[in-house]
Amino acid sequence: MLRNSRFNPSAGLADFWNEIRRPNPYRWPILALSVVPVGLILAWALDQQYYAEPERPRIEYITTLEEGRSDAEIAAEIRANQEIKDLREAEEARIAARKREMYKALGAATGMDVERMEREADAERAAEARAREERAARARESAAQ
Repeated sequence: MLRNSRFNPSAGLADFWNEIRRPNPYRWPILALSVVPVGLILAWALDQQYYAEPERPRIEYITTLEEGRSDAEIAAEIRANQEIKDLREAEEARIAARKREMYKALGAATGMDVERMEREADAERAAEARAREERAARARESAAQ
């Protein structure tokens, strides 16, 4: 297979073999001097330390909250953040429902059994929700311990 390749090394190796076989009083010293730079480079490379100790991270605390907040202020902020989170989740759910309706209409137009596909998708979503709840319950248990 290499015989037909443009990058066949056999011609170069044959030429090298013909030159090294020719009686020349300097062939062995030349060969030794040719090997020395490669040996030096390899010795230098093997002597290098590849993985240095990583530098310790410098921690800078960024505080965006006032230090003297009362419990009522903290609770009010948590409620406001929860309302924003609930609104985002509701909007994402509305968008997902709209997408499902569009795909359902497309599937019905192409003759697919969209009711079966919807039942399977609902089962998958319910399984994912159960798995999420189980992970949350395990996390609460481990936090309580």
